[in-house]
Amino acid sequence: MLVDWMRNLEVGIPALLEDGIKLLVYAGEYDLICNWLGNSRWVHAMQWSGRKEFVASPEVPFVVDGLEAGVLKTHGSLGFLKVHDAGHMVPMDQPKAALEMLKRWTKGSLAEGGKAEKLFAEM
Repeated sequence: MLVDWMRNLEVGIPALLEDGIKLLVYAGEYDLICNWLGNSRWVHAMQWSGRKEFVASPEVPFVVDGLEAGVLKTHGSLGFLKVHDAGHMVPMDQPKAALEMLKRWTKGSLAEGGKAEKLFAEM
């Protein structure tokens, strides 16, 4: 994995989004290696056709078992989730929230109980 060190992989992501490929970027709020603010900034700055709408979209709570486990922002096939009380290893720090994130994302909605709009429109 030495060749992967400090490579900018964002360059290929806009084409995936344009093809309707679903992408979820997530980061623990205490991650010092891949900090949430840096991840949020590159996601917000990424050039793709839905950029303006993504930037303008509201942040909503990501709720697990009645408690806010993070903050979610979505538009089209792109989602960004900041997970509360987690570092670089979100699944180790917040296993319940990480499992819910994966289960809900694979079902097409990160909103608890379908209370909010579906994360991704049906393709």
